[in-house]
Amino acid sequence: MGRDPSSATVEVQVHPRRDTIAGCGRRLSPSPPSPPAVRDRDFSLFKRWFPWLVPTFVVANIVVFIVTMYINDCPKHSFYGSCVASFLGRFSFQPLKENPLFGPSSSTLEKMGALEVGKVIHRHQVWRLFSCIWLHGGVVHLLANMLSLVFIGIRLEQEFGFVRIGFLYVISGFGGSLLSALFIQEGISVGASGALFGLLGGMLSELLINWTIYANKFAALLTLIVIVVINLAVGILPHVDNFAHIGGFVSGFLLGFIFLIRPQFKWVSSRHRNSHSVAAAPSVKYKHKPYQYALWVISFILLIAGLVTGLVLLLRSANLNDRCSWCHYLSCIPTSKWSCKSQQLYCESTQIGNQLNITCLSNGRSDMFPLSNTSTSEAQQQLCSRLCS
Repeated sequence: MGRDPSSATVEVQVHPRRDTIAGCGRRLSPSPPSPPAVRDRDFSLFKRWFPWLVPTFVVANIVVFIVTMYINDCPKHSFYGSCVASFLGRFSFQPLKENPLFGPSSSTLEKMGALEVGKVIHRHQVWRLFSCIWLHGGVVHLLANMLSLVFIGIRLEQEFGFVRIGFLYVISGFGGSLLSALFIQEGISVGASGALFGLLGGMLSELLINWTIYANKFAALLTLIVIVVINLAVGILPHVDNFAHIGGFVSGFLLGFIFLIRPQFKWVSSRHRNSHSVAAAPSVKYKHKPYQYALWVISFILLIAGLVTGLVLLLRSANLNDRCSWCHYLSCIPTSKWSCKSQQLYCESTQIGNQLNITCLSNGRSDMFPLSNTSTSEAQQQLCSRLCS
């Protein structure tokens, strides 16, 4: 982050000990030893935390994915195509044409708590806004998110502790899920990307609110902005939920002003000098600067107002695409290479003996399935999706 411990110094100067003063025969008592000079932007003055929560989050995501694959049981529930890595038994992956990320079926993810807007609105399953951030679509999805979490989260936890980073992660994930549900109301959504973008947003606001204690400020700011812009640009590709990224980033940006505020360096250094019982210049009166207090209050109000308003709109079945004709471009920009329109899947079924023939009307593909495997509408919908993919 461009911190430079070799910057300008703030030193407590103590004259070297002398037995007598020139022109005066009075002896002086020995002076106390001088403590090490306190250097500006010396981050050793701030408490360092042992990072255990972020590794726990990583382990939790991996365990949830393993449980999801166990419940998925591809050899038993796969109707179309052969399972990938069948030697794994019930942990094998769905056919690549169904899930190219090497993971479970969409119906299994739905059972495990994926974000499905219809169930949030009509069945009031608001918990899906939280549960979906612990699920992943496949091994590729899981590895990408967990590597990002390790590189970003551990450093933040070392500097700010597990309580603040834990709240930042979970609330940002909720904010990302909420914005996603307000704009994308078809299909299901899973992944920790919203929470990860929240950590990036928190890093940006932390840099701004603690601006005076950083060296190489503009280089650090430019680097972080470039990283955020590149990641958001990837989100305009199809099948990537960029609204979750944006919602998580904005939530994390506001939370950073609330959770990641640092006291003034002079306030910290004065306490450091006092702990060594050294006479020093008067310490600063306030722990934080006025602009830090102002940003804290403004961010808290905006965050609470935004989350409450978004949740009320969602439970009232609001679709923000109806109020913003161009916002859908934030998640996907159509080109000659791909389309952003969601494909409507229509199938017709015909019972032949103890089997059901299902035909996809968009591509004409059809297949026969045992009636025992198509007894529910959800199973038939899943088969229709696979035939039309």
